[in-house]
Amino acid sequence: MGKALFIAEKPSVAQEFAKALKVSGRKGDGYIESDQAIVTWCVGHLVTMSYPDAYDPALKRWSMETLPFLPKTFKYQVIDDVKKQFTIVSGLLNRADVDTIYVCTDSGREGEYIYRLVEQMAGVKGKKRRRVWIDSQTEEEILRGVREAKDLAEYDNLAASAYLRAKEDYLMGINFSRVLTLKYGPSVASYLREKRAVLSVGRVMTCVLGMVVRREREIREFVKTPFYRVIGSFDVPDHETAVIEAEWRAVEGSRYFGTPALYKENGFKEKKTAEELIRFLSADPMEGTLLALDRKKETKNPPLLYNLAEIQNDCSKMFKISPDETLKIIQELYEKKLVTYPRTDARVLSTAVSKEIYKNIGGLRNFAPLADFAAKALDSGTWKQIAKTKYVNDKQITDHYAIIPTGQGFGALRSLNPLAAKVYELIGRRFLSIFYPPAVYQKFSLRIEKQGEQFFAAYKVLAEAGYLEVANVPSKKKAENSGNSKAENSGASQDSQAEELDPGHDEKAKDLLAMLSGLKKGQKLKLLKLEIKEGETSPPKRYTSGSMILAMENAGQLIEDEDLRAQIKGSGIGTSATRAEILKKLFNIKYLALAKKTQVITPTLLGEIVFDVCQASMRQLLNPELTASWEKGLTYVAEGTITPDEYMEKLERFVTLRTNGVKQTNNAYMLRPYFDAAAQFYKK
Repeated sequence: MGKALFIAEKPSVAQEFAKALKVSGRKGDGYIESDQAIVTWCVGHLVTMSYPDAYDPALKRWSMETLPFLPKTFKYQVIDDVKKQFTIVSGLLNRADVDTIYVCTDSGREGEYIYRLVEQMAGVKGKKRRRVWIDSQTEEEILRGVREAKDLAEYDNLAASAYLRAKEDYLMGINFSRVLTLKYGPSVASYLREKRAVLSVGRVMTCVLGMVVRREREIREFVKTPFYRVIGSFDVPDHETAVIEAEWRAVEGSRYFGTPALYKENGFKEKKTAEELIRFLSADPMEGTLLALDRKKETKNPPLLYNLAEIQNDCSKMFKISPDETLKIIQELYEKKLVTYPRTDARVLSTAVSKEIYKNIGGLRNFAPLADFAAKALDSGTWKQIAKTKYVNDKQITDHYAIIPTGQGFGALRSLNPLAAKVYELIGRRFLSIFYPPAVYQKFSLRIEKQGEQFFAAYKVLAEAGYLEVANVPSKKKAENSGNSKAENSGASQDSQAEELDPGHDEKAKDLLAMLSGLKKGQKLKLLKLEIKEGETSPPKRYTSGSMILAMENAGQLIEDEDLRAQIKGSGIGTSATRAEILKKLFNIKYLALAKKTQVITPTLLGEIVFDVCQASMRQLLNPELTASWEKGLTYVAEGTITPDEYMEKLERFVTLRTNGVKQTNNAYMLRPYFDAAAQFYKK
């Protein structure tokens, strides 16, 4: 009987497989071997696509005559730095006594690609091949994955989409970077007073660059609009400290309803109009009548679980770390068996996992900060019904379910740095939240009338903490009146703008709550004062590293075509595995700049120049539609809906059309005014 060979993506993962499978025999150079099995590993990618000069040395020189470059058969080569490990792995794959290969690389498109390239270069023939697909590195999950491993051929469509994604990035990157550099590089170099300029563009990164530059230019071009709101302060007898601050609105019946003097329904364009209203309302008696008082309860459900984009955004906001740093931390937590697979787009659990989710909850009783919450969640028994909730949905899962604690691996906690421990706790709190009841708020909505004009106020009090007890979400106070939030959100419901009271920690809030509870419709309220609150509209916010990851994931908001929008909502710009790396590359090549303390992203002058070049020559690269359409095609290939040949034909046609289009243009001389327009915002 032959031996089984298990091949993992990296040494640390291979060690976990060896432990789980009890492979503890002779340790060779680059592998571990027992009588029955061998465990070996890649070190990430061992094989890569060859540069054009591998096809023809003449292609090392960039020339318009050799573009577009579209090889009929693609060449691959072993990466120089890892040749030794490739030789070891290749030898093991082809050993005569190995009859079954278990592919244990990461369970996703990229992991599939890593192995397939190695197998291709090693020329493996005549072996049984099984695919191990797991969601965490716990011993239990590894053994399940090996036990349920499927024939590798069942993943051929996924592998085909992985090859095509690489070919797509390769062909677009090489052809578009070369043709744009040859056409516009001299002009850019001359403008920047450099010897030469290489314009690096790509399917995903240029689209992201476009999002940042467009946002920056929207901010520059934004003209602030002042507006003036009228606020009435109303008093209630027997409640000295309780004052109701209510906002005037031009509802039907108001003398200003539908007039051009309004800025939305709750403000004026000019201060003098607000002053005119105050003079009108200053007539005696200085009191208002409570027209309506609505009391109702509102529930707020726990949010969905974390996928990679969501936690990258939260870590950017809370800890001011980049998406790349967040991914490294969660990868470490994954490799230490503390959390499930990090590179996931799903925010729900699978039905199968939900049936045994009590194990994950129970394990958290060993993590001190969450021990009591975990015990309470387990004792409540809510996990038994979790499969019937929105937090479990097999249709919303492609490769992996959401990031959750495994409930294991606590021996590694001591080796975590404080930041990694905080990220782990964040994941744990989000996970436990779904087993807690909704938060319940008591809401009060008031409508006060004086002389035919109406004032509105809304308050809410947390009645039952529910999941907020474990989620540890800070309460959100009402936005300051001096800002623009009220005016900008005037289309929103009054309830959504309710001020949150905290009677447990604030005496005034306690008195106000008591007063609200005793109010009755028709009651007279003394008008203490009327004042004008001046505000101004705000420009769009710059992207942060976290919000950019979310924007990349949810790029559908930028796309008008409904079919494309639906597709990109699922797959986004880039993938959960690549988005952080794309941002990192844009920072490294100095197209974008990242403020580390705030995580705010801005373009550089070079980035804006590249944007202007693409806008003048290949504007499709700047739009989410391009990425959406290609990602849609890759999904179809993975699903078997279209063939790789159909996809490749479309890709080659696109590359040919766009490359030849740039070759035939002659507009480089026209770009200087655009460069000048951007340059004025940068210090020389």
